[in-house]
Amino acid sequence: MTSAASAAFAGVYGRPPELAWHAPGRINVIGEHTDYNDGFVLPAAIPQGVTAAVGARTDGLVRIASAQFPGPPAAVRLDDLAPGRLPGGAGYAAGVVWELARRGLPVTGVDIHLDGDVPQGAGLSSSAALECAVAGALDDLWRLGLPPATLVDVARRAENDFVGMPCGVMDQSAALLSRAGHLLFLDTRDMTTRHVPFDPGAFGLELLVIDTRAPHRLVDGEYARRRRECAEACRILGVSALRDLDPGDLPAALARLAPPVASRVRHVVTENARVLATVALLTEGADPRRIGPLLDAAHRSLRDDYEVSSIELDTAAESAVAAGAYGARMIGGGFGGSVLALIDSDRRGATKDAVRNGAARAGLPEPAFLTVTPAAGAGPVPPRAGSA
Repeated sequence: MTSAASAAFAGVYGRPPELAWHAPGRINVIGEHTDYNDGFVLPAAIPQGVTAAVGARTDGLVRIASAQFPGPPAAVRLDDLAPGRLPGGAGYAAGVVWELARRGLPVTGVDIHLDGDVPQGAGLSSSAALECAVAGALDDLWRLGLPPATLVDVARRAENDFVGMPCGVMDQSAALLSRAGHLLFLDTRDMTTRHVPFDPGAFGLELLVIDTRAPHRLVDGEYARRRRECAEACRILGVSALRDLDPGDLPAALARLAPPVASRVRHVVTENARVLATVALLTEGADPRRIGPLLDAAHRSLRDDYEVSSIELDTAAESAVAAGAYGARMIGGGFGGSVLALIDSDRRGATKDAVRNGAARAGLPEPAFLTVTPAAGAGPVPPRAGSA
C-alpha cells in the first residue's frame, strides 16, 4: 500500500488501514447505451481511478471519508443502511456494504477512506471506479472469496438499487476485468469477454479525452427514460432485448414503432453493428485510423437517434474532427461529460487549440483534456505479482 493512502486513512481514523484497492475509471471506445439492451460494448480502463483504504471494525459502524470531500466521515450503522441513507460518494461506497450484507455475507463494521483522480462528471465512470475499489477491498478484507463476475454484480447493484442510478453492467466490468494494453470486448448478454489488443502509439496515434465541463448528470430521469423506451420497443416487437435484432431486421421493426422509440431502436441496433465492425478491424491488426468513421457514425447516432448529446459535446467532436481527428464521439451516458477523439500524437496541441477555440466561439466553458492509454483493471495496492 502506498504511504499516501496509509497516511490519509490514519489522518482521519487515527490508525493504519489494513489494506487498500485501486480501481480505474474507463473510456468506452464504442458501444454506448447497448449494455442494458444485452448488446456489445468495447471499453477500456484508464490509469486514473479511485483507491479505497479500509480497516475492519467490531461495533457494526460504517464510516466513509474522502480526500476529495474533506470533513468528518459519514457514519451509519450496518442495521440502518438503506437506499437514500447517505448522499454523494459516500452513498456509492455504503451501497457496496449494503449489497454484500443483503447477500447474507459475513459483513462487519468498517472504516473506508477514498481518494481518486478520475475527473468527476466527465463521463469517465468515477462512480464505478469507487464502487469496484470498495468491493475489491472489502472482499479482500473480509476474505469473502468472491469471483470477479460477482464483484461486478455487487458494484452494479449498489449503483442500481442503493443509489438509484439504472446503469448497465459495462462500467463495473471495465473497472474490474480490463487488461493493460487492451480493450475489453464484452457481450453483456452472457458476460463473456475478450481482450482486444490496442496500441495506438505504435501507429503514432493517441486517444484524447475532451472534458467539456458540462455537468454529467444521469439521475435526473433521462437515462431511465431511454431504458423505458427500449423496454417498450421490446414489448411491441416481441423480443427479449434489442440485441435480438440485427440491421436486416430494422426496416420491418421501425415500421411498427412510433417516434421516438423507433429512433432509439435504430441507434441500438446500428451501434451493436459498429462495435462488431470495430472489433473485427482491430482483431485483424488494422491501422486504428480505420475505426475513425465508426466513431463519427456513433456520435451522429447518439446525437440524432438517441438524443443524448449536447451542444458542448457536439461542438467538441466537430472541432476535433475539423482539426484532423480520425474520429470523435461523446462517451458515457450523455447529457454532458466528455468526447473521445482518435488523433495523431503530433497533432495533440493543434487539436486542443481547435477545440478550445470552438468552445469559445460558441460561448461554452473551456474544455479540459486528458490523454489516456488502456490500463489494468482493479486490484490490491500495490498489485500482487501477475495481476492483470
